[in-house]
Amino acid sequence: MTGNIFCIFAAMEKGTATVVKHTGSHYLLSCLPAWDPFPAVIRGKLRLAGSKATNPVAVGDRVEFEGETITKILPRKNYLIRRSTNLSRESHIIAANLDRVFLIVTIILPETKLAFVDRFLVTCEAYGLRPVILINKVDLYTEPELQDQLAAFKALYRGAGYEVLEISARKGTGLAAVRALCREGLTLFSGTSGVGKSSLLKALDPTLDPKIGEISLSHLQGKHTTTFYEMHPLTGGGFVIDTPGIRGFGLVDIAPEELSTYFPDMLRVMDHCRFKPCTHTHEPGCAVKAALEAGTLAPERYSSYLGMLEEEKKYR
Repeated sequence: MTGNIFCIFAAMEKGTATVVKHTGSHYLLSCLPAWDPFPAVIRGKLRLAGSKATNPVAVGDRVEFEGETITKILPRKNYLIRRSTNLSRESHIIAANLDRVFLIVTIILPETKLAFVDRFLVTCEAYGLRPVILINKVDLYTEPELQDQLAAFKALYRGAGYEVLEISARKGTGLAAVRALCREGLTLFSGTSGVGKSSLLKALDPTLDPKIGEISLSHLQGKHTTTFYEMHPLTGGGFVIDTPGIRGFGLVDIAPEELSTYFPDMLRVMDHCRFKPCTHTHEPGCAVKAALEAGTLAPERYSSYLGMLEEEKKYR
């Protein structure tokens, strides 16, 4: 009760709080680690210097407020941002000040495309985020072909240097490890529609009540169930952010000459390239292409890199 009194009093005065929910132009703030949300709106002309994002304030932001008005956005330690469609000049900040990001993927129902995974991971690398890949619904991958796809996916991203965990929200597989990671700090749950983000949150903490949707069998994709960005406290400790399913993930403000530095598997060999900078496309003496030919760099990852280069040329 003391925390409630404190935050109610603070909302009437002024202070510092964290954005815990964002719905359009309305926000909920809380004086974390106390969980006592109160409403706020943004001051009309408040913007981040140099930001082109459609949302000046994101869940996870630390802000200063006066009464029920957000007056200032405090500096971020990191954030996750995306362009929603190819050639779009608009960007959207998904969340800020994160301790880790869970990218939830599935092999089937729906299939998570490697291009999406790689764009997401590149953005995490570029904006100072720690990603962990969670392969959900592993209880469904019983056929030999699906087991082979699962093994190949794990080998691909573990080989690139990422932590990959197998989980099943329905069966409880691997949830103890996920729960332990969430215990401290702020964790973002993200992924395409239908991969089971809301089901996973409910399995991690039954006191939560996120909406759970069904798969659209006509397109083998998920139906959107979460329509806003929201933070939740976990009974075992820590805070999590649930997000709407993402269908596209365009890169934001990543220069072509910097792109390869956000591929850890390319970064560890590119210092040996003959030319600097090297685009790793046509130059002689390229260590990245040599690694590709030697089989120490996965062709899927290199193809994603080339696709992103081409995407940035179109955008520019």
